[in-house]
Amino acid sequence: MDTVSGSAGETRAADAADSAKASKVAFAGLIGTSIEWYDFFIYGTAAGLVFAPQFFPSVSPTVGTLAAFSTFAVGFVARPIGAAVMGHVGDRIGRKRILLLSVLMMGLATFAIGLLPTYATIGIAAPLILVVLRFLQGFAVGGEWGGAVLMSLEHAPPNRRTLYAAFPQIGLPIGIFLSSGVFLIVRLLTSAEAFADWAWRIPFLLSVVLVGVGLFIRVRIGESPEFAEVKERGEVRKMPLVDVVRRHPGSLLLATGVNIGCSGLGNILLVFSVSYVALKKLASPSAMLAIVVITSVAWAAAVYAGASLAERVGRKRVVMTASAIWVVWAFVFYALIDTGSVVLIGVSCVVLGILIGVGNGPVPALVAEAFPAAVRFSGASVTYGLGGIFGGAFAPIIATALYGGFTTSIPLSIYAAVLALFTLVSAALIRSLRADSPAGSV
Repeated sequence: MDTVSGSAGETRAADAADSAKASKVAFAGLIGTSIEWYDFFIYGTAAGLVFAPQFFPSVSPTVGTLAAFSTFAVGFVARPIGAAVMGHVGDRIGRKRILLLSVLMMGLATFAIGLLPTYATIGIAAPLILVVLRFLQGFAVGGEWGGAVLMSLEHAPPNRRTLYAAFPQIGLPIGIFLSSGVFLIVRLLTSAEAFADWAWRIPFLLSVVLVGVGLFIRVRIGESPEFAEVKERGEVRKMPLVDVVRRHPGSLLLATGVNIGCSGLGNILLVFSVSYVALKKLASPSAMLAIVVITSVAWAAAVYAGASLAERVGRKRVVMTASAIWVVWAFVFYALIDTGSVVLIGVSCVVLGILIGVGNGPVPALVAEAFPAAVRFSGASVTYGLGGIFGGAFAPIIATALYGGFTTSIPLSIYAAVLALFTLVSAALIRSLRADSPAGSV
């Protein structure tokens, strides 16, 4: 009897240790992605507020904004390239090293943007260097998301994989909260002239501190146990991305589709809406930044809620329901913004942020488990990057072009609804390859 009791106690102790380790890894993923997205999105905020006059001063405001958003899109174009390279290496040598490399690369590129001379100082070299640094940011994010999600997912208890995998996803709105919050503080503490002249650089330069924090945390976590098993079984693939394309083309296509709406709507909310409100002079930049800060908090809570709900009712059901509501809210969103009421603009953004958060909560686990462990880094990362291109990268550009070509916001609403439909249809069709997934997880 004592032997049985002792064995049970040892099992509980081992389970508690594994749970603590899994929580530590999930927390590390949350902190790391928060830092990465802070770096990534301060660029988007700056593109909407100051990059046009600083780096593209010889064109009209609308064309300058388009040019600034085009450089913003370069980061999304670079994401699948970074995902392909880092995913390949991650599936070959492990997840942890790639996560350390990604946060270091992102931080250095962001810090360099804060030091970059403007067009008035070095001419055409300024926007060209800006594009190169933005490319490095996107390349780094290409490896970050997949690695952080897989580390959290593959360390998680079997019945908590959806929730743990969502922690890096929570890092996205937290990064937005930090980036918009820092910009708001700087904007409030400086004059409009000082902000446009030099103060916009402060959020970029602060990145060096966050990078140090991210590296310290990530050095202290262990490698993914599922990747260790792949190595022990001798199943490490020589060309994991090629295997994804050849053996899992359906999962590749559908996982990309799931990410299109998530990424596109996120950037309409966080990047284009700031510019839209500024161009139409519906609210002050400070008011809009404050709205984005509040929205990001609601978004972060909604990611957790969506992942928790998915543990009970199924990932696909949550994503599809949220996507269906996105389609409807796309029309309400712009109608409320066009009123010019700061309160109604805030309501429109917060509600969309909550809907995106709920729908995004189950997405990391849903996408990652569409691929086997041996090629999961490549599959999850590349589909996230491709979804970012077709959704997030072009969303501010297309939306700005639609704004310039029409006198009504209805085309903008239609475009946002189409993005939501990509996620809805893709989520309905995607399947998990994990044989022991809980019945409700898909």
